[in-house]
Formats: sequence, C-alpha cells, structure tokens
Amino acid sequence: MNISADKAITINYTLKDNEGKLIDESKDSSFIYLHGHHNIIPGLESALNDKTKGDTFDLVLEPKDAYGEYNPAITQVINSSAFGDEKVEVGMQFHAEGDDGQPVLITVSEINGDDVTIDGNPPLAGVTLNYSVEVMDVRDATEEELSHGHIHAHGESCGHNH
Repeated sequence: MNISADKAITINYTLKDNEGKLIDESKDSSFIYLHGHHNIIPGLESALNDKTKGDTFDLVLEPKDAYGEYNPAITQVINSSAFGDEKVEVGMQFHAEGDDGQPVLITVSEINGDDVTIDGNPPLAGVTLNYSVEVMDVRDATEEELSHGHIHAHGESCGHNH
C-alpha cells in the first residue's frame, strides 16, 4: 500500500542538524501520523508520498520546507517583572496567544539583568534538517481518525469532544 492522503503512517526516524548533532529520534515504531492532514512538516510529508512499508531513505530539508527561516522580528525584550515571582531561565518555554488567537510557543532566549528576550520562532526555525527515515507501516485510517484529523494510539479515543 502506497502512502497517500488519509493513510495512517508509522515511521521510525533519526533527525540531525548539519553538524551531525542528534535533534530527535523515534524508537520502536512510536511515531504515527495521519498523512495529508498537515500533522508533520511539509517537506517530510511530501517526501513520504508514494513510499511503501519497508522503504528507507535519507532526506535533507532546508528551513523553508521545515520550520521556516528564523525571523528576528518575532523576538521581544520584556521586563522580568512580567513573570511575577516565577524564576525565569534561558530555555524556558511557555504558550502565549498569537495575533491570530492561536497558541504560540515562546522560548526565553536571553536574560540580561531585568531584560528577558522572548522568541516566538519555532525552536528549529532556520535549521537545515537531516532525516533518516524507515516506513514501518501504512494502513487505512479509521473513520474516527479521519473525522478528528489525527491518529489515535492503539485505537484509543483522543479524549477530545470533536
């Protein structure tokens, strides 16, 4: 069965940066997603089209096909008092509401005295991604998975009232 829209895909992958540093990896067929529903980055989803169970491949994705270019315009320096009594450290992450009302992941990227630099870029923005991928399984998604737009692990409900 070839990978196409509305299929439940299980892959194993290793993700490294251009220096060979491990960024992420799946283990034991633990990464399952619904193909064609924007549940993974565009370049990887596109590369998986028409692959079949057992296929392996390496893929280099430039930022435009992954998490986008780094945008310095979505960083901001705020006063540490905005965090109240919470101890703020570089690398801390929290969610804020974006201009479109959707949650945005914000990362504390620098602290200089009372000045805290926050960054709304995805952590891998501007990074060239190097994937090694193995397609472990391809199956038809269930009606429930299709209606919800994502895969339910081991046939379980996702717990959302869709």
